[in-house]
Amino acid sequence: ILKTFLFNRGYSHLAPSPSSESAPTTFKVACCCCRSRKDVQTCTHWKAPIIWEGTFNPEYYNKEYRKQNVIIGLTVFAVGNYLDLYLKNFLATADEFFMPGFPVIYYVFVDDLAKLQALELSGHREVTGLQVERHERWQDVSMLRMETISRAIETHIRHQVTYVFCFDVDQQFKGRFGTEALGELVGLLHAWYYRRPQYFYTYDHNPRSAANLDNSGDFYYHAAVFGGTWQQVRNLTESCYQAILQDKRNKVEARWHDESHLNKYFWLHKPTRVLSPEYCWDESIGWRRDIHVHRVTWAKKQYRLSRVNV
Repeated sequence: ILKTFLFNRGYSHLAPSPSSESAPTTFKVACCCCRSRKDVQTCTHWKAPIIWEGTFNPEYYNKEYRKQNVIIGLTVFAVGNYLDLYLKNFLATADEFFMPGFPVIYYVFVDDLAKLQALELSGHREVTGLQVERHERWQDVSMLRMETISRAIETHIRHQVTYVFCFDVDQQFKGRFGTEALGELVGLLHAWYYRRPQYFYTYDHNPRSAANLDNSGDFYYHAAVFGGTWQQVRNLTESCYQAILQDKRNKVEARWHDESHLNKYFWLHKPTRVLSPEYCWDESIGWRRDIHVHRVTWAKKQYRLSRVNV
């Protein structure tokens, strides 16, 4: 059972949208968006656009989505020391760069609502705190977030937003992450693998695991960012959770936990929109000619502190 605490930082005038199984009218664009680049792949083989700087006009997207009165939800987990180390900076940078000019509700999953309430948060957006259990292993926190997000969509999120994006809290926004990223089902190309051949991809190859992707796959997707309509994100997270339960019954654990199951899901259910590594860049990779902007990057890692008693 999720316990909730609402921090009203604006948009309190927005009435909850009626619960509906019908997906919103997603803004359709040509595969290669409004513009194109010759130095990167801008379209998948199933005709989904891959979003890069220089391939879209942000005002074009903003205009179309304002007509639809969309509200975007953002989920993030800040359990244990992750709340103290990362959450405040994550939300502050999200206020500036995530879906600028559009109503956003933050859904923050914590193991201590009192700590979240005591955190001095600036900004104008609504924050909803949802209490979750703390697990001893960070791998369990990572995998069980799929169940938690699925349940939260059913009980809370579906009544309030049109689209949902899910993030890791140890990230920070550095550039526009706007409506060009919205779509029915959205995946992110992993910064370490987007230029590598498929045999480098770290898919799960254990035939006993539900995440097994033997001699299959399109791209290697990063679980740090995914999203879509609330209906599609619910389907994704519920499917991954059921696959994780199946693995537990078979006493196996996927190679990269929830990310392995996410990659299996995106193989079976192709994303309608794919985000380039600009949307979660690892600065330790260094300079790349094709990366024109860093929209999201990793905060300074503090594993010694963050993974104690998580």
